[in-house]
This record gives sequence, C-alpha cells and structure tokens, in this order.
Amino acid sequence: MSAAELVMRLRTLIVDDEPPARDRLRAFLAAERGIEIIAECGGGAEALEAIARDAPDLVFLDVQMPIVDGFQVLERLDPARMPGIIFVTAYDQYALRAFEVHALDYLLKPFSRERLHEAVHVARARLSRRPAPGLDHALRALVDELRAERHGHERITVRTDGRVLVLRTADIDWIEAAANYVRIHARGESHVLRESMKNMASKLPAESFVRIHRSAIVNVERVRELQPWFHGEYVVILQDGTKLTASRAYVGRLQDAIG
Repeated sequence: MSAAELVMRLRTLIVDDEPPARDRLRAFLAAERGIEIIAECGGGAEALEAIARDAPDLVFLDVQMPIVDGFQVLERLDPARMPGIIFVTAYDQYALRAFEVHALDYLLKPFSRERLHEAVHVARARLSRRPAPGLDHALRALVDELRAERHGHERITVRTDGRVLVLRTADIDWIEAAANYVRIHARGESHVLRESMKNMASKLPAESFVRIHRSAIVNVERVRELQPWFHGEYVVILQDGTKLTASRAYVGRLQDAIG
C-alpha cells in the first residue's frame, strides 16, 4: 500500500463569513492530501446545520462571525459527537490566550500554507488516536471559560476624566469609529474608548450587536426602521431618530439580525 493510500481521509467543513477567506482556505487545502471539502458555510447557524447533517471529521471554524459566532457554534455542539476543530481568527488577544491555555490549535489570519499544513498535520494525528486524551476536556474547559467571559461582556468599562464608568452593553445604542478610538453612544451620552472596531465587536453580545458599516456597530434592539438607499445601501433609523448608513456589504447581516 502506498504512502498516499495510508493518509487518513478527512471530510472537512469550512466556516467563515467572508468569501475571500473561504477561497484562500479552500485553495490552501487543495494541496493537502486526504482532505475532502464536503461543504462551506458563511455563518454559525448554517454551520450547526451542516455539522448535524454531514458529520464532518474536521471543521475550520472562524471565530468572528455575526449573529452566531464560532464560540457559540462550539457551545451548541454535542460533546459526544464533536468533530476536530481548528479555530481561525483575526487578532483577538482574548481568543488567542484561551486557545493557548487549553492547548487547542488555531490559525491566525493571515496564515501561510506552511502554517495550515502544520495545523492539518496536528489535527490528523489527534483524530487518528481518538478519543484523544484530554482534548474533549480541553474543549469543555474552553466552553466553560467562554460562558464566563460572555457574562463579563454584559458590561464595558470606560475610563474618562479620571473616572471609571461602567456601561451596560444593553444600554448602548450604537458605536462609531473615531481614528484609533471608538465613540460609544448610550442613553443620550457619548463616551470615547481607545479600541479598534474589530476588538470592540468581539466584546459585545453577538446576538444583539451587528456591524452595519466599517465605521459603525448598532444595537439591533434600537433599530426602528430600514429605508432602501442607493446602490444596495440602507438608511438605518434608530429609536431616537439617529440615522446611520448600512453599506451593501453588511446589509445581509443586519437583515438576518432583525429577522
């Protein structure tokens, strides 16, 4: 039997909300022996359906996705039927620390072919000796930590003028980018925090907050009306009358969030 025939075949699922990221991952995986891509998903809810339906051996799971993110997918999976998971993430300090603490593999965007090959090699070795000692325990421990972290995300701390202000995320109306800062609008007031929009989004409950533009995140509970605009964009009108623009690239996410 040849070496190629000895390679374990891995039925693989790609989960990422960004088409270019899926394209890149698919292209890199094409060079990996024994990888059979059985489906691609653009969101967490779709991924849960695909995992239940197709029972993949290996899942490349994006962490930062709207509505149902990668961590929420992990929380909802049956531990007894857990596929191999390789997390894919843009820079997220908390996520990287959590993966490293629990010895779980991840790919940090943008990753190289060599780094992907290494991750596939590790996954193949783990899956070949299932049940992998300690791996299911590591995933359960990560889920427990994520639940605790999400509970902590019910509040945002803002330091301003020598004061420490604690904001409930439920009180936030919307957030806008302001150079290297973000401006948080809550209960008729605004507060400036030194943070990127991507990191800010990761600190908010994914079921309540959605990015509608490169420079705007909105609390979907505050949306009163959507009005079609030019070139597939929409005007988003909040309960207090604030008007924002939802760019074409983000409209689908907003519509999914508000049902």
